[in-house]
Amino acid sequence: MQLIAYILVYPFLWLISILPFRLLYGLSDIIYFFIYRVFGYRKSTVKENLELVFPNKSEKEISRITSKFYHHLCDMMLESIKSMTISEAELKKRYKFTNVGLINDFGNKKRSIVLMCAHYGSWEWIFILQKYIDHKGYAIYKRLRNKYFDGLVKRIRARHNSYLITTKETFDILNESKKKGELTINGFASDQSPKANKAYHWNNFMGIKVPMYTGAETLAKRLDMAVVFFSVKRLKRGYYETTFRTITENPRDYKDYEITDIFFKLVEEQIQNAPEYYLWTHKRWKHRNKVPNAFK
Repeated sequence: MQLIAYILVYPFLWLISILPFRLLYGLSDIIYFFIYRVFGYRKSTVKENLELVFPNKSEKEISRITSKFYHHLCDMMLESIKSMTISEAELKKRYKFTNVGLINDFGNKKRSIVLMCAHYGSWEWIFILQKYIDHKGYAIYKRLRNKYFDGLVKRIRARHNSYLITTKETFDILNESKKKGELTINGFASDQSPKANKAYHWNNFMGIKVPMYTGAETLAKRLDMAVVFFSVKRLKRGYYETTFRTITENPRDYKDYEITDIFFKLVEEQIQNAPEYYLWTHKRWKHRNKVPNAFK
């Protein structure tokens, strides 16, 4: 069944990927109408999240952010599909870096990097970074259930010399790279929500106490990697600008979870500046009523 599903869906994905951007965003507008106006995909979750973290915003303001969010979400979905066939030149034109020299400076110092980001703005096109740096690129991800679509996603990333590895594989692969003297840059979407009963750290995120994913910090300390945050700014439809910011060159000098807390503060800054570009369909605050006594 997995193969049949792949065979049936893949041609449609490919056809979408070769659309000119003008038509691609026209299709995005149509999809927006259906998933937001007609079907209301996760609309209750989005509204609940926004009202929770922005208690002082009016209903009109929440509705405005919600509408803009769904427009951006649809664009992101189609931009992800566009990754199948978009050219290197086109991607470089649409996804800019303001200070890629910061990454190359770490390369000159022979330092590998843990690159932390949130589900904000555009994270699908970050892999074009590999065309500007010498570090080998890895992104930590959750394997898709359908092995054929999983393979497709890996091939898309590999087009630009970026590779997907699962959480379970991460330490072994990166430790082996370190032994070989390879420089790596390793992307973590660190705003994910761990299971409440397996969380090592809880703290406030947008004013709400939640469990926090600490894997990126832990790996940085174990393998002595510099920690860098990247923020994304949407310039206009289909155009983004990414800026890197060093959290620390020496993660072992920080107390446990201090790096994670710094990361979440940086994510909060992005959200406060333009909340419509955060992934509000994710149930990030679902464990807020399960805070262990030790963290209250």
